[in-house]
Amino acid sequence: MAKNMQPIVKRCKQLDISPAVMGYTSKTKSSTIRNPKAQMRRKQSEYSTQLKEKQKVKFIYGILEKQFRLYYDKAAAAPGITGEVLLTTIERRLDNVVFRLGFAMTRREARQAVNHGHFTVNGKRVDIPSYLVSPGDVIEVCERSRNSAMFKRLLGEDAAIVVPPQWLERDKNSLVGKVVKMPVREDIDFPVEEHLIVELYSK
Repeated sequence: MAKNMQPIVKRCKQLDISPAVMGYTSKTKSSTIRNPKAQMRRKQSEYSTQLKEKQKVKFIYGILEKQFRLYYDKAAAAPGITGEVLLTTIERRLDNVVFRLGFAMTRREARQAVNHGHFTVNGKRVDIPSYLVSPGDVIEVCERSRNSAMFKRLLGEDAAIVVPPQWLERDKNSLVGKVVKMPVREDIDFPVEEHLIVELYSK
C-alpha cells in the first residue's frame, strides 16, 4: 500500500481544506507569517484550478491516481451526473465508512484498521479498504479486536460523541454500524467543485 508522507496541515493549507475534514486538529499558529511575500499568489490557470480539485479529493480519501481514474471511468459510464456519482461512489469506500462511523480518528487510521482485518461486513471479515458498501450492509468490529485499546476507547461514558451522516447509523453503545441508504451529494462534508474534475478528465 502506497503511503502519503506529506505533513497533513501543510497539505490542507495548500488545498484550502480544513484539517478537521481529515480528522485532525490544527495546532499551528495561523498568525505566523514567515515569508510575507508568499502571500502573493499568481493567478491560477484553468488547468491548475481543475487539478487542485482532483488533488483535494484524492488527498482527503487517500486515493492514488490509477484508482481514482478507475472511479472516474465508472462514474462517467453510470447514469446520473458524473461528478456527483464519482464523489458518492468514493464515499462508499469501507475505510471512509469506518471513519464516518467514528470507529477511527482519521481515514488513515481507518484504512490501516481495515487492512489489519479488524472489521466485518455482514459477518464476513473484509480487509480491503476500497470495498464499496451498499444499503443494508452491517459493519462491525471483529469480536477478537474489541478488547484492544483502539476500540475500548469508543465505548463508555468518556467516549467521544459521533454523529454519522444520514446514510449511516450507529448505536453509540456498540461497535456496530449500518448503511441505511446510498449517500447523496449533500453528504459530502467538504467544499469541492466536482465539475472541475470532470472538465479535467474530459479534455
